[in-house]
Amino acid sequence: MSNVVNLNRFRKQKARAEKEAQAGENRVKFGRTKAEKDKAKRESEQAKRHIDAHRRDGDDPDPA
Repeated sequence: MSNVVNLNRFRKQKARAEKEAQAGENRVKFGRTKAEKDKAKRESEQAKRHIDAHRRDGDDPDPA
């Protein structure tokens, strides 16, 4: 005789595995700490100030 299989248990296991896979993708996609975001923002602002400080007079700042 064969064993009785509980299909609900397998469905739940599959659902958990899919949720974990989605969570892993989201961690990679959106996973930056607040400190990392703040540091990137500071570095960007500092680079912009550095570039603006070395701009020559008469140059168009936005050549569009």
